[in-house]
Amino acid sequence: MRMLLVEDNEGLGEAVNHHLRGSGHSVEWVRSGEEAWEALTLEPFDAVILDLTLPGRDGLSVIAQMRRERQATPVLVVTARSEIDDKISLLDQGADDYLVKPFDLRELDARLRALLRRQAGQTTSLSRFGDLSLDTAGRLVRIGETPVDIGRREFRLLEILLSRPGVVVQKESLMAQLFSFDEQVSTNALELYVSRLRRKLEGSRVEIVTVRGTGYVARVPQGS
Repeated sequence: MRMLLVEDNEGLGEAVNHHLRGSGHSVEWVRSGEEAWEALTLEPFDAVILDLTLPGRDGLSVIAQMRRERQATPVLVVTARSEIDDKISLLDQGADDYLVKPFDLRELDARLRALLRRQAGQTTSLSRFGDLSLDTAGRLVRIGETPVDIGRREFRLLEILLSRPGVVVQKESLMAQLFSFDEQVSTNALELYVSRLRRKLEGSRVEIVTVRGTGYVARVPQGS
C-alpha cells in the first residue's frame, strides 16, 4: 500500500525502498524526523516504517506527536536496540511493532502484512469474494481453483478495491497508493491497469466498475 519510510542510512533506506516498490507498494522515503512529520501532515499513509536514530528529531518524538494528534497509522519501528526493556518501552510509547537490525526483508514484509491485516480487522492473509480468492501473503489470485497470472500493480489495484467492496475509490486516491511521488505518470496509466485487471478477472463474479468522473468500485456477490 502507501508507505512512509523514515531512514537516514542510505544503504538500508535504498534496500528497503527498492524492495517495497518491487512488491508493488507506493513509498515516500524521507531521512529525518522533521521530514517525517511534514509528510504525515500532508498525505495519508497505510503504514510508517520508522528508524529511531535520526538527525535532529528522533523517531520516538515522531511517534509521540502522532499519538497526541490521534493519528492511528500503524508504526513499525526499525531499531538496533535489542534489550527487552527497550522493546517494551517502544510498544508502550505508541509503536505497533518493531524489527531489530539487521533484519531479513521477508520478515519486514510479514510484519507489515500483519499490521495491515490488524488495521483492516482481518485475521489471515486469505480473503474470499464469491468465486475469487485473494492471498496477500503469497500475492496469489484465484478464480475458483484456477490461478490468475497477475502483475504486482494489478494485484495492488485489486487489493485496494477489494478492501472496500461496494465503495467508490477516487482516481486520485488510487494514483497516490499505486505510484510514488517521483514517478511521472498520468491517469492513463491507471486506466491501463484497470483494463488489464478486468480482462484477467473475466469469468469471475467480481466486477470492476467505472464511476464516470470519479473513480472505480469493486462489486462482489452478495454474502461474500
